[in-house]
Amino acid sequence: MNYQHLLYLSGAAIIFSAGAFALSMEKVEQSDVAASMHVESLVLGSGCFWGAEKRYEALDGVIDAESGYADGNGFEATYKNITKQSRRFDENNYAEVVKVTYNSNIISAQELLKNYFESHDPTQLNKQGNDIGTQYRSIILTSNDAQKDTALKIKAQYQQLLTNAGYGNIVTVIKPLEGFVAAEEYHQNYLQKNPNGYCPDHSTGVVFEPVPVKTKDNTALLTGKQIVIIDSRDYCPYCEKFKKEVANDYKGTIPLSFRYADQLDGLTIKSATWATPTILFLENGEEVYGRQGYASRETFYKALGAFKLGDSEAYKVAFNAKTDRPYCKEYKIFKNTPDGTFVDKLSGEALFDTRDRFNSGTGWLSFTHPVKNSVTEHEDNSWGMQRIELRSKSTGIHLGHLFPGEGPRGKDRYCINATVLDFVPRDNS
Repeated sequence: MNYQHLLYLSGAAIIFSAGAFALSMEKVEQSDVAASMHVESLVLGSGCFWGAEKRYEALDGVIDAESGYADGNGFEATYKNITKQSRRFDENNYAEVVKVTYNSNIISAQELLKNYFESHDPTQLNKQGNDIGTQYRSIILTSNDAQKDTALKIKAQYQQLLTNAGYGNIVTVIKPLEGFVAAEEYHQNYLQKNPNGYCPDHSTGVVFEPVPVKTKDNTALLTGKQIVIIDSRDYCPYCEKFKKEVANDYKGTIPLSFRYADQLDGLTIKSATWATPTILFLENGEEVYGRQGYASRETFYKALGAFKLGDSEAYKVAFNAKTDRPYCKEYKIFKNTPDGTFVDKLSGEALFDTRDRFNSGTGWLSFTHPVKNSVTEHEDNSWGMQRIELRSKSTGIHLGHLFPGEGPRGKDRYCINATVLDFVPRDNS
């Protein structure tokens, strides 16, 4: 094969490859066009946009959910402007909305709108729960006539269901979208950016397709002290964070249970339960104290301490760094217990082992060392002394002090208040 012929074949190959590439790109472009034909958007207002945004993003077929403002005029749409007291009842105020971009091949406008109505109370005028003002109005802003027709149809269907359930008229406004302004960046994915808070749920509980509700037997919650955590059926980052950082490690003597807001039959609850998580402290089935929203480990255990210990010496020791009286009754009980461990009175986490206990003759429980990674050390300069304070790692409660080299054979002495401990016999089975 001569050189000239080789050049001819190479040129032909290049021309063929270029043609094949062009054909391939044409197919890709056609495919993209076809896919984009199924991308639609709806702008939905149902109160505060923080929780709504997260809820829509969790739906299959939703491509994006963006918080923003719509259906207002006469001023610049910013969070600061729409939340001014003077505009609380301004009919020209912008509404807090979420622009939902979705693939209609995966989730239809009908399905999306059913979720919309089910997820808030559309009978509330210019409010949702504690959020009051025209910016919190219920509104559907459509992009085409087909969406408008679907919205009107779904609204009529839901009205009948609400009427049957004893609710009033739906006040949701349905109109074409005239403009959307994206909210400030700090509002986007707000629940992810703000780890302390709650997930609002203002739904009526009325649904298009009822599913059997799993009832819960609350008989056990009617006796003694109980802790009940109101959980969310949908994804709630604050609920998950509370479980991970607090509830999953809890081993305390007061039982801790999870319930949904519609699973509280037979209990006397005073707190509103539309926020998740909500922490309820019950005694004999009646709420003693309730707290809405995420609670840090420190916050939870301080509340639990007040609930379990009351105005007692143990509470003062645990949270005010007081000291047991020497030879107190708890010390006399614990100084000669059988084999086992001493645990945090609130969390149930193991702190000290009887195998490391010794009689210091001081009137306080004494140990040569704690259970590994159960205690933290802190500088203590109170009462004109320089000491090492000991706290429980799981709850942060005050335990006592460390005195280096004051134990047997020059070991350390961990001087511990008995009132903040419980004893658990060792299981030798």
